[in-house]
Amino acid sequence: MGVTDPAGPVMDRDEVDRALARLGAEHEAIETSLLALQDHAGRRLLEGAELTGITKERWTAAEASITLLWAYFDAYTDALRSAREIRSRRRWSSRDDLVELTELLRGQSVTVAGSAAASPNAPTLHGGSGKLSEQFTLVTLVDRMNELYATSLDMVVAADAVWSALPARIDLLAAELQRTRRLAHSVGVRPGEHPAGDDLERITRTLTNLRAEVVSDPLAYWVPTQGSSAPGGGKPDTTVYDREARALEDVRREIDAVLTVRQDAEQRLVKLRDVLSRADRTLAEARTARGEVLAKIAATEVPVVSGPPTALQEQLATAAEYRRHAQWHRLSPLLESLEQKAEDELLRARESLTAVTAPLAVRAELRGRLDAYKAKVARHGLAEDPFLIERYDAARRMLWSAPCDLRVAEQAVLRYQHAAAELLGGPRVPGPRGPEDRRGPGS
Repeated sequence: MGVTDPAGPVMDRDEVDRALARLGAEHEAIETSLLALQDHAGRRLLEGAELTGITKERWTAAEASITLLWAYFDAYTDALRSAREIRSRRRWSSRDDLVELTELLRGQSVTVAGSAAASPNAPTLHGGSGKLSEQFTLVTLVDRMNELYATSLDMVVAADAVWSALPARIDLLAAELQRTRRLAHSVGVRPGEHPAGDDLERITRTLTNLRAEVVSDPLAYWVPTQGSSAPGGGKPDTTVYDREARALEDVRREIDAVLTVRQDAEQRLVKLRDVLSRADRTLAEARTARGEVLAKIAATEVPVVSGPPTALQEQLATAAEYRRHAQWHRLSPLLESLEQKAEDELLRARESLTAVTAPLAVRAELRGRLDAYKAKVARHGLAEDPFLIERYDAARRMLWSAPCDLRVAEQAVLRYQHAAAELLGGPRVPGPRGPEDRRGPGS
């Protein structure tokens, strides 16, 4: 029996009854908490898991703490039972009873055997000093039990929170990963052949390792909340999971792009062939027009028309081969490149045709201008004027002869315009332009 605290007087009957009521309530609360901890899903999982790392270390200590908790609770229960028995001896307790109750309720009256207080890896009040027994006051014992309970519950709650959050999410992501892998395989996205295939392999390895680590060492993926004293204050660390989820989403977008290519490949190939065919026809037309220009127009430079680029036709054949062999991951970038090159080639062919046929366009404009002035002269009754007829015939012979010298023909047309303007009394037509003025029709 412990010695009564010399600083405290002997308790009276009311103080004893109040102390017993308080201790009884504490006893019930502690028992409820211990039973809840015993039945906690996280604790049961920890007992059956093959733990590693920091979780293994902390669970070994927590198990010892829980064992010690029950030893403390049994000693507390015995002390409370003894106090209740003494108080129940008589309705009005004697002074000897009150002295004994005071020593029991306030003194170091609770003895815990050394085998319990010094369990392997279990924390003790004095750091495991190897004593045969330890003595506590009931207040000190309650504080000790609260301390051990809080640390044990914190560990159990943290492990359970990680297990509740991460493995299920990893499994869902792994299932999505498998669907993406099958889809990728169907469009030819495989490891070693496409970067997305390599990414899928890396994500698979990372998720497999992550799940194994989370299951065996959940506390390695727990981030405590700074300044929080509540058990389980913190959150699971999802950094690795979130990174791989984003990586899988990027791969999925890449696969979707390849799938789009598979669906539209034939249509895009047909359009490509059409664009290149139009470019070839335009170049052929430009070459034919160049021959006509060289035959009909004299004293002019006609640009040379190049042939169709064979590289584009070869790449188009390669694209068709990729489609036949369902190599969609290779077809996708090739189609994008070819579509741009085909449009550029069609534009080049059209520019070549325009450049080659420019002299014919100039001749046509001069012919139209000459006939327009002739009609104007006729409306004013000057169609039979010999001077105008002479100028008109001279210009017409030049414009309808082959080869046509555009520079000389243009000067003849301007002379006819000048003569017609003088006779009609209208504004003077500018004189013939010099050799350097080659602005073409409508200038």
